[in-house]
Amino acid sequence: MPEKPSRRNDRGRERNRGHRSTNGSPRGSRQYSAQAPSQRRRTSDPARLAAFEVLRAVSADDAYANLVLPRKIRDFRLDKRDAGFATELTYGALRAQGTYDAILSRNVDRPLKDLDPAVLDALRLGVHQVLAMRVPTHAALNETVALVRQEIGAGPAGLVNAVLRKVSEKPLDGWLTELTESAPNEAESLGLSHAHPAWIVRAFKQALTSHGRPESELLELLEADNEAPVVNLVALPGLGSLEEAESAGATPGELVDGSALWSGGDPARLDSIKSGTVRVQDVGSQLVARALADVEVHSASTVDGTAPTEKWLDMCAGPGGKSALLGAIAAERGAHLSANEPSAHRAELVRNALAAVPERAWDVQEKDGQVFGEETPETFDRILVDAPCTGLGALRRRPESRWRRQPSDVGQLIPIQEALLSSAIQALKPGGVVAYVTCSPHHGETDLVVQEVLSKLGKDTDLTLLDAPAALNEVAKVDLAAGNPQATPGEGATAQIWPHLHHTDGMYLALIRKNAKESS
Repeated sequence: MPEKPSRRNDRGRERNRGHRSTNGSPRGSRQYSAQAPSQRRRTSDPARLAAFEVLRAVSADDAYANLVLPRKIRDFRLDKRDAGFATELTYGALRAQGTYDAILSRNVDRPLKDLDPAVLDALRLGVHQVLAMRVPTHAALNETVALVRQEIGAGPAGLVNAVLRKVSEKPLDGWLTELTESAPNEAESLGLSHAHPAWIVRAFKQALTSHGRPESELLELLEADNEAPVVNLVALPGLGSLEEAESAGATPGELVDGSALWSGGDPARLDSIKSGTVRVQDVGSQLVARALADVEVHSASTVDGTAPTEKWLDMCAGPGGKSALLGAIAAERGAHLSANEPSAHRAELVRNALAAVPERAWDVQEKDGQVFGEETPETFDRILVDAPCTGLGALRRRPESRWRRQPSDVGQLIPIQEALLSSAIQALKPGGVVAYVTCSPHHGETDLVVQEVLSKLGKDTDLTLLDAPAALNEVAKVDLAAGNPQATPGEGATAQIWPHLHHTDGMYLALIRKNAKESS
């Protein structure tokens, strides 16, 4: 029997024989690149490699892209153009991950869970370039295959090449039509077409109606979640100035004084940012912090009739953005802020955030927020409970969270939220005000928590739910409730700020006053 010719070249390297099944039989003809081997890219460009490393950190380490990406941009020394490309590629692939996985599942010959996670991340980057970026298809394929060849290996590179070629046979609209036609219900269909899990689509629909918004705004809300957010800046009152940022191209914020919109690249290069007197902070967070600082409190006066030094508490302070703003306001007014963060690492972040604020105006504590009601009852005039939540209102800035969160997370968080709010009310002075805040519009984390706590504590404590929309409007430059005729203003109204209406994170605010006890 004649000997089969060797497949090895003069260097001893063997050509890839193509994919085989688990029993060794051929799985099908191999799809080769249109380019000769000498013309194929062997290494990836830095921008794509930076995006790939961010996706790996998110997938493997549960990292947050908004924290990892700036570091990768610096590590790879990307210029403004390449940094912009890496940012769009990273956030775009993460934002549409569920939809892209649904497309990939129709083009991969095995369940996606059986793929090497690194290969799956590379495929997601490739699909985003092929379907949603202005990258020529051949460049998207060649660059993604080069990245896989460099970072993972030659064998997986062949798989990636074959899959992306199949994906490129239809435009994104074609794939979405195919996916949504087989969706079992409206929530699933909207989730696939707008890159949100179906349970979040349903939660958003309920949140809109519970705050007097029409259901017809659901599409706008989903679309707003998929827009790249503009960086918001805040100048700490009495300490910072936006002059440097505005001279570098920032524009004044439209919703609140002392804010600006920044699109000039990495703001960390500004001296005012380095000094801590100007900070990156979403304007929604600025609004709720200022609303608490400005709402009227009825705390007791001293014997001579002068008001005592107000004591403020940020019960869940980490990483310290709202603490810095409240601390600066407290310093201006002669008040004192206690910023509490139980995690030692995050408590250090809070100290760093407050470093620019005069030390006389603040201290940092490291306690479980649930102990304040028992350990320091009726102590504080103003308390911020920025409760741990699902973060569904911040999906623009944390696109990976929509796929990481599960419906069960809401049920696990609600008892914590209720316990923190109850503790805050107990730690509040008669006449003081607590602000319950979440960066989630989910009905279960917002109004239902407030109603449950008021129902339990209101039996023994005289509590009033204040007009939160009015408090927000007092510190805003525009009427945030404009165009919402279905909302019920006045005492007892909570407030929701929306990405699609206000171009902020979806912040919820309830203001609760503990009424002063009547003297007998």
